[in-house]
Amino acid sequence: TATTEIYTRSIVGSVRCVQETGYQRRVHGDFRKKMIFEIATIEEDVNTNYFFGFLGIACAVVFANLGSAYGSAKSGVGITSMGVLRPDLIIKSVVPVVMAGILGIYGLIIGVILNQKIGGTAAGYYYPKNGFSHLSSGLCCGLSSLAAGLAIGVVGDAGVRANAQQEQVFVGMLLTLIFAEALALYGLIVAIIISQQSVSYTHL
Repeated sequence: TATTEIYTRSIVGSVRCVQETGYQRRVHGDFRKKMIFEIATIEEDVNTNYFFGFLGIACAVVFANLGSAYGSAKSGVGITSMGVLRPDLIIKSVVPVVMAGILGIYGLIIGVILNQKIGGTAAGYYYPKNGFSHLSSGLCCGLSSLAAGLAIGVVGDAGVRANAQQEQVFVGMLLTLIFAEALALYGLIVAIIISQQSVSYTHL
């Protein structure tokens, strides 16, 4: 009858509605899982970028301090050995130790600059280029300072010993120390330039 037909159609429509609703739920659930996976992937990428950025800070400070420590220690050994015979030249021979100590300041400067760069970036906008540029910046400064510290230590040790026997050696030793210190200065300049290459979210 007409009533039975209407009732049957209503049941079939209800079943279709339930089926469509279930399909929409499955689609929505799959989309939600996909979004969660993509968000988790983005968070992992951001964490990796931060890792490289902070690693650059560590490299700048640690390697610069290693060079400073070696240069100071190596030169200090020569000064103490020379001071036994020529105590009047101790103050004059402290120049290598002072120049080696400056290397640690270079690492400190780059570390502070990079820390401000990382801390001033909005959450989620620290891109791979930022992390790589900050890592390379820290390595430039740190390894250059380490190389300069090795040179200053060797030259300072031999120079102060020779200066105790022939004071005319002092000028040549001083020039050599200046050019050795310039290696760290080159690394510092390049590190500052590279640290400015990071991407800012305001430019997107």
